[in-house]
Amino acid sequence: MRVLVAGGTGFIGRRLVPVLRSAGHEVDVMTRHPDGEGEVFGDVGDPASLAGPLDAADAAYYLVHSLDRADFAEYDAAGATAFAKQASASGLRRVVYLGGLGDDGDQLSAHLRSRREVEEILSSAMPTVALRAGIVVGHQSTAWEVLCQLVERLPVMITPKWVNTRTQPIALDDVVAFLAAALDESIPPDHYDVGAPDDTSYREMMLTVAHEQQRRLYILPVPVLSPSLSSRWLGLVTDVDMETARNLVGSMTNTVVVNERRLEELAGHRPMPFLDAARAALAERRRRRDGAGNRS
Repeated sequence: MRVLVAGGTGFIGRRLVPVLRSAGHEVDVMTRHPDGEGEVFGDVGDPASLAGPLDAADAAYYLVHSLDRADFAEYDAAGATAFAKQASASGLRRVVYLGGLGDDGDQLSAHLRSRREVEEILSSAMPTVALRAGIVVGHQSTAWEVLCQLVERLPVMITPKWVNTRTQPIALDDVVAFLAAALDESIPPDHYDVGAPDDTSYREMMLTVAHEQQRRLYILPVPVLSPSLSSRWLGLVTDVDMETARNLVGSMTNTVVVNERRLEELAGHRPMPFLDAARAALAERRRRRDGAGNRS
């Protein structure tokens, strides 16, 4: 099958593309700046650029996502609308999309509302398999890197209440496995929750990181740190830019847990526990850092 991966140069896409190719698929990576083998030009902000890449494809992945701009919701909705319209016109068999966990009945953050809106735009235009995930635990995941940097830089934390919010992360290898499986036409178009078998909290995740790195960490949640102040705190303490911090913090106030596990049965894949995911991500982070240090 010929597959187009929109967002294939991003954190998830870079891991997914070789898995698809090893499964025998012909993969085109859609990017605004093609400079590598198998990369093609396409920009969801430029609808006229989408016909060529999508006309050549049998199916597509939509991994486009923006958090580093104030108008991200409008930008992502417009991009998804253009992509869905052209994908339908091009006669694609299906689109596979990675969105976010969160109950529709909850007061979702702007970030999670945007992910759900994109899901609805794609699903209303053509057959779509939408995976709903929480934090992806892996090296270069923005949310995961924020947690790691907080542990490294603040041995004592006075934190906002959202550190106790329940969440259900997923290992990078597991989300890639589910995305690859979702291409198979035996998986009915629908939305599916994916996550580790255990839920946790942001506080527990940071304590796990500290324990695995043999660091002392003391966390004192207080009610006075609003989401606005929390985002400024993240922006100052970590490397994440302020706009991304603001949008991440908004989502960290929502409980995001798995409510069903149909895709595990359909795909025949069981995700690893959070502790195993954390250990794998931290090991890769150490290897990458050691490698960078050896080259300097």
